[in-house]
Amino acid sequence: MKKIPKEYALGDKEIDGLIDELAKRSASDTTRPFLHEIITTAVKLGKESHDRGDLKLANNALKELRYSFKIFSPYRNVKKVIIFGSARSLKTSAEYKMAEEFSRKLTAKGYMIVTGGGSGIMEAGNKGAGAGKDFALNIRLPFEQKPNPYIDEKEKIINFKYFFTRKLVFVKESDATAIFPGGFGTHDEGFEILTLVQTGKSRPRPIVLMEPEGSSYWAAWRRYVTDHLLKNGFINKEDLKLFRVAKTVDEAIKYIDDFYRVYHSIRYVYGLTVIRLNKEISERTLGLINKKFKDILTCGEIRPAPPTNKEVQEGECIGLPRIAMNFNMRDYGRLCEMIHVINRD
Repeated sequence: MKKIPKEYALGDKEIDGLIDELAKRSASDTTRPFLHEIITTAVKLGKESHDRGDLKLANNALKELRYSFKIFSPYRNVKKVIIFGSARSLKTSAEYKMAEEFSRKLTAKGYMIVTGGGSGIMEAGNKGAGAGKDFALNIRLPFEQKPNPYIDEKEKIINFKYFFTRKLVFVKESDATAIFPGGFGTHDEGFEILTLVQTGKSRPRPIVLMEPEGSSYWAAWRRYVTDHLLKNGFINKEDLKLFRVAKTVDEAIKYIDDFYRVYHSIRYVYGLTVIRLNKEISERTLGLINKKFKDILTCGEIRPAPPTNKEVQEGECIGLPRIAMNFNMRDYGRLCEMIHVINRD
């Protein structure tokens, strides 16, 4: 069991003892150290802050996260796709119909759908999903955002007070992102997921920008990104590899499927980057990625590897083949580009 850091305690033997006893009674050996720190944090907050608003915010955020983890926990082994887009898209619009078809075809292939739970594109996503294969992360607003009626299992509707906890759950509990045309909220969600992947704060994932034939929405957006962000040096050209614009449902689904064709998942362990694979890659592909992506390594080469001790201890994907490398933890656009090359094996 992980030892509780001595420096993270109240320094009051009686209270620290009570916290230790409560953690022992409430958690397993593997989760006890974290629960111990959570309780310690809560007690420190109570002692240090006399602002009722501080405690109210921390309390509500923790409760929202706890409940969300409870709802998603039974479905962690099922791949999920977030659908973002305008709450104001009409049922008759081409993008609404596209989102509905996209959701229907994805769930038929075994994916689950996660939406914001409101109207418009979110409603289309829940409407198209197969029975019991969708979630709705609704945000409580004084206008515009009421849960749509197309969620079969009401326990899969999670109501959030805070955007930040809702957005964290969106990313944590999903494996791909589909973004349809929308307003400020859609751009906020879209730029956040791009930023999280670009900076390594989220695992690599397929991000697909979807629009029906005849629409120029994402073409205009991409021009802005190229003309103002890329040309001014605010992003790198490799960051444009973080997403794909799709004009058809089948193109978008293929892009998501292909991302996980060979690539399975990633883990960073004590400075080593480990990429788990659904199958062993060929010597040709291994040689190709070593040649093409040498620039993102701090030293050494990309090599086949066994599970790390940390992965073995935590039982993470033990039976899967792996490659490991000393990634520079900076060029995440290039890392995503490498994953696409691996998936062509």
